[in-house]
Amino acid sequence: MTATAFLLDIFRSNQTQEAIAWDGRLYSYGWLDQTILTWRDRLEREDVPRGAVVSLEADFSPTAIALFLALIERDCVLVPMTDTVQSKKADFREIAEVERIISIDRFEQASFSTSGRSARHEHLLKLKSIRHAGLVLFSSGSTGKSKAALHDLVPLLEKFKVARQSKRTITFLLFDHIGGINTMLYTLSNAGLLITLRDRAPDAVASAIEKFGAEILPTSPTFINLLLLSEAYKRYDLSSLELVTYGTEVMPESTLHRFHALFPNVRLQQTYGLSELGILRSKSMSSGSLWVKVGGEGFETRIVDGLLEIKAASAMLGYLNAPSPFTEDGWFRTGDAVEADGEWIRILGRRSEVINVGGEKVYPAEVESVVQQMDGVEDVSVSGAPNPVIGQIVTARVKLARPESLPDFRTRMRLFCREKLPEFKVPQKVILVDGPVHGDRFKKIRRDEG
Repeated sequence: MTATAFLLDIFRSNQTQEAIAWDGRLYSYGWLDQTILTWRDRLEREDVPRGAVVSLEADFSPTAIALFLALIERDCVLVPMTDTVQSKKADFREIAEVERIISIDRFEQASFSTSGRSARHEHLLKLKSIRHAGLVLFSSGSTGKSKAALHDLVPLLEKFKVARQSKRTITFLLFDHIGGINTMLYTLSNAGLLITLRDRAPDAVASAIEKFGAEILPTSPTFINLLLLSEAYKRYDLSSLELVTYGTEVMPESTLHRFHALFPNVRLQQTYGLSELGILRSKSMSSGSLWVKVGGEGFETRIVDGLLEIKAASAMLGYLNAPSPFTEDGWFRTGDAVEADGEWIRILGRRSEVINVGGEKVYPAEVESVVQQMDGVEDVSVSGAPNPVIGQIVTARVKLARPESLPDFRTRMRLFCREKLPEFKVPQKVILVDGPVHGDRFKKIRRDEG
């Protein structure tokens, strides 16, 4: 029995149900089932070996989703890649020891090629030997070189065998992101509607919510802020939304409160997941709270020296290009600093991003939350810059909604922040930028470019 057999049973029990929305069209579960069969034949004709390491270069679309599932059936190790990593694709193929490359263009046409490489890494050979499908996910590399996490897909798929609610869900998080893969598998395993996007700008997302009656939007705090700033919610009917989940970075409290005030009937839920572990089940204390419980079946959590550690049944086998990050007893060190109150935790930020100002700790999200409340500020990203006297100073890269001189803004910002932050947390260095302060994955870029 293949790892996807339970999914195929669900598809066949819901033949006429809508499965995927793409480019204004709807595709049924019957169509998805038949297309997987078509891909089985095509993979045979293209002589893609069982267990091959295959880079699947695409974004969410009906063709890509069906092919993804057909490759799992073939016990392949999938390396999904979107155009957001275009400049890194050659390096990523080499790190993952990709043997076959399948690219799907914007017209849903697939092209096949062979890399001429054979997989030799011990983790890849282990999967081949036990005939299990695998998944390679690359970290964003925002604080260094991207790491390639290799999963055995058999335990990763286990949690999707538990029936949950069938919902109409937007695929905001990307095809090569653990959150995006989780969205796809959760929605399809519950016979929901997966609403795919070509464009993730606020108006495009709001339009898709209106057109297809989306009930769930999994996204990032950065995108929520952009949605509020764009006022796209005024141009489209978002009344179908029941739940907005957010993760990938720390949520500024001011953004959370603004969204909750505008959408009091939409439940906000913080999520937590990592490329190395998968997505944990979570429960926010309330829609307006940053306190959350994480864990659930298959996960254990503990806090060591203020940092969150997790043991997961669905944990990766290991990195393909870095040493094991696990403790001797199998706990993954997340690097996330947290506060605890009984079972509830509040995520403060990555330890690697903490700014040390003369021995005092500054978490970027706390400062961003304050600066974002200022009139005329579209977005802000806070980081540390070296200082020979106090170690680091707080630096703010700010995008303004309208022109303002740097001296004028700096003076106004310091006066505003001093009422809400201790002096050592007030940005000492300000850089006004014209472009976004987030990357293609709608996550803050934290670096000092001044």
